Amino acid sequence: MADVKPGDKDATAERVLKTDLWQYGRRTRTDGPYADNLDVDAIIVGGGFGGIMCLYELRKKGLNVVLFEAGTGYGGTWRWNVYPGARVDSPVPIYELAIPEVYKDWTWTTNYPDWTELQAYFDHCDKVLDLQKDTAFESVVTGAEFDTKEGKWNIKTADGRNAKCKYFVVAAGFAAKRYIPDVPGLDSFKGIIHHSSFWPAEGVNFKGKKTAVIGTGASGVQIIQEMGDQAENLTVYQRTPNLALPMGRRDITAEEQNKLKPFYPEIHEMRERCFAGFHYDLCERNTWDDTPEERHAFHEALWNQKGFALWLGGYKDYLFDYKSNMEAYNLWRRKQSPRVKDPKKKEILFPEQAPHPFGVKRPCLEQNYYEILDKDTVEVVNINSKNGTPIERFTEKGIVVDGKEREHDIIVLATGFDVVTGGMTNMGLKSIHGTYLQDEWKAAANTYLGTTISGYPNMFHLYGPHGPTLLSNGPSSVEIQARWIKDAITKIHRGGIKYVNPTKEASDAWKQRINDLAAPTLFPTTVSTYMGSGLPGKAFEMTCYAGGVNAYGPEIRKALDGWTGFEVVKA
Repeated sequence: MADVKPGDKDATAERVLKTDLWQYGRRTRTDGPYADNLDVDAIIVGGGFGGIMCLYELRKKGLNVVLFEAGTGYGGTWRWNVYPGARVDSPVPIYELAIPEVYKDWTWTTNYPDWTELQAYFDHCDKVLDLQKDTAFESVVTGAEFDTKEGKWNIKTADGRNAKCKYFVVAAGFAAKRYIPDVPGLDSFKGIIHHSSFWPAEGVNFKGKKTAVIGTGASGVQIIQEMGDQAENLTVYQRTPNLALPMGRRDITAEEQNKLKPFYPEIHEMRERCFAGFHYDLCERNTWDDTPEERHAFHEALWNQKGFALWLGGYKDYLFDYKSNMEAYNLWRRKQSPRVKDPKKKEILFPEQAPHPFGVKRPCLEQNYYEILDKDTVEVVNINSKNGTPIERFTEKGIVVDGKEREHDIIVLATGFDVVTGGMTNMGLKSIHGTYLQDEWKAAANTYLGTTISGYPNMFHLYGPHGPTLLSNGPSSVEIQARWIKDAITKIHRGGIKYVNPTKEASDAWKQRINDLAAPTLFPTTVSTYMGSGLPGKAFEMTCYAGGVNAYGPEIRKALDGWTGFEVVKA
């Protein structure tokens, strides 16, 4: 299962472990958005929420726009995350686009849809908005460079096409680059192995099989719930306990949704006025403002609300003060631990000493996760380097930990992503100074406003570094940034401007702003997706704007008044 290069005969072989998007790039047409040497106003990369919203907004302004999508359909992560049990963790209608043409004839079957329903939703978006006429699928960008003389971006794709555009919008999302751990012997395993986010569309039959899941993040939790009841046995390799919360999934009828639709504009607008882009916010009181009895009642109410209420509706100081945070952790432990009877598993899953402050790693939402882990046919192996034993190597038959080989038919790598920055650093982006973003960001990521990068004129990004991103509901952040990008491009287009380029000074100031927002919190105490994910060689730094969705929108809006922080070059 060695890595393959573009054009290799084995690139599509069934047993190849796919690791990069370019392995999916191919050309199926030569007309329209698939044509050679396109020269358009704007090119958008990514067909998820962000890409669709930008296409929708820029079209309304009369621009000629083309969208490049690496997958075979719209939905971004929901075209790739088709692993068993894949389901969103934000409820609808919070988790959808605030486009009336789209939602007026659409209803969901549940408040937390799975990947099949989300794909159907994006197909509905395509049908209503006629997205395909401006989209090239299986198009993977591998190079992009701005020509300051011409004032245009030159874009290259994995299948050999070239294109030009004045405005380049990267909507690759926070999880475009998968992380495959560098463990000895990975290539030697003879069974079935897939990264959770490169799961084959036709599925994998795990009934009656000896299965393994490495990782207990969001993907791992959902896969474990699905596999644990059907596999002959399941081995869960856990580095850090997931402080998972009850999802509270339920069926919802078309009738109850249609009754709410007259209020959707207010519901969608409200999410931009809350810290994390949901429809509830952190409590206005501090933990110790309440008596023990009041704290108990408040926490019980949050727990009964289910979903992310304990995480995003708790006391306003609990993400700043460790003692206050332990109140939330102890509540979580008290509520969840009785669901596991096995004493050894209970010790691994619910340690008395918190593995990290509650909420500084994004909790996952679960349905029957702990009941599955408690089954006799499920083994939990602690591979934490501090209090467990890491994986030593892979073999032809399975995995070796602490000298013991466990045999598996199927191995799932739920090992996550090069989060937030990976989608951009692996796109071959080259600055006007001749440097590559991949090299520039090895020491640290730098942006201006979480939407632009110094040295990359007329390039915009969303749901990436230094925006609310992983600290928010996706569509909430995406729509704020998409509107900002639309207005910025409109100002350039109508103002006789060749290009705008963020200054290094403005970028440095924004970087300081990101660090200042995070410094007083508990986030810097823990290796997490928020702090760069802990990938080997990646900088330990805050990657998200921690001031809240409600503050972020008004703050970045100020820069559009007079192009504060930008070098403006006239045509």
